[in-house]
Amino acid sequence: MDQQTIQIINRVLPILLLLFLGYWFRRTQFFSEGFMDGLRKLVINVALPAVLFLSFLQIDLKPSFIVLSVVIFLLNIALYLIGRFLGPRVAPNHPYFPFLMTGFEYGMLAISLFGSAYGLAQIGVIAVTDLGHELFIWFVFLPLLLAKRDGIQRPADLLQSFLKSPVVIAILASLLLNLLGIGDSLFSWPITGGIMATLRFLADLTIPLILLTVGYGIKLDRQGFSSASRVVLIRLAIIIPLILIMNRLLIDTLLQLGSPYEVALFTLFIMPPPFIIPLFMRQDLVEERRYVNNVLMLHTIVSITLFVLFFIFNPTL
Repeated sequence: MDQQTIQIINRVLPILLLLFLGYWFRRTQFFSEGFMDGLRKLVINVALPAVLFLSFLQIDLKPSFIVLSVVIFLLNIALYLIGRFLGPRVAPNHPYFPFLMTGFEYGMLAISLFGSAYGLAQIGVIAVTDLGHELFIWFVFLPLLLAKRDGIQRPADLLQSFLKSPVVIAILASLLLNLLGIGDSLFSWPITGGIMATLRFLADLTIPLILLTVGYGIKLDRQGFSSASRVVLIRLAIIIPLILIMNRLLIDTLLQLGSPYEVALFTLFIMPPPFIIPLFMRQDLVEERRYVNNVLMLHTIVSITLFVLFFIFNPTL
């Protein structure tokens, strides 16, 4: 067995083992749902912001990142409109179909898979591809989701929620410090050096905790497998050609960002729809909630499989 094969196995195996361990926790009721909900809150509100803060703090910001963010933002809107067009034709009884055609689960899946395979030091690469996506989620996807549930939301309330999000605060604060040119100094100054060390400790927790919680949540209703698989196939049939075109024309030719960003974009775009969809659905839509959950879980399994296969052929950035 050659050294590259050993390296691939050693990087992929921890991902699969942590996912399986999380699944085993649920099957054996080793941890309760309440405990795992607490872990998810820890990841979303503490560990993930720590990773993103450190990632954006030292990344070399380029004008091309603005172009990339705008394109990804517009592409997500286009995918939603495609979902609106296809919904009445392929899933007439599922009003949330358009939401399943756009958006990508970055925080709870993409970042953990990418970081596990390519190293925590490379998180900044995929974080850059998420900027436009993050704006789409907060200012288009979530308002539409809330409007579907409750009617029109006040823009001021949405802006307030955006600015209160720990993830958003971490990104904005880190970008500001980076632009001011004091990112590196924070690691050597008194007090701030200790804070940076603490954030690194927290960041190291992120990937294993996310993989455990994702594995814990994997459960598929076999009765809904057929309808869920149809959504996954349609979504990937649209998105994968788009990734290949964007990587060739945008990342490689126009922006000349290099292969790390091609890998990051592919990783982001094969992810399932955002896991927040069931959280903001109407409580009385029991069958629709089951449908959405089935799509999310099946797509998660497919996304992990696709990423592992992709990494086998692309083990380095």
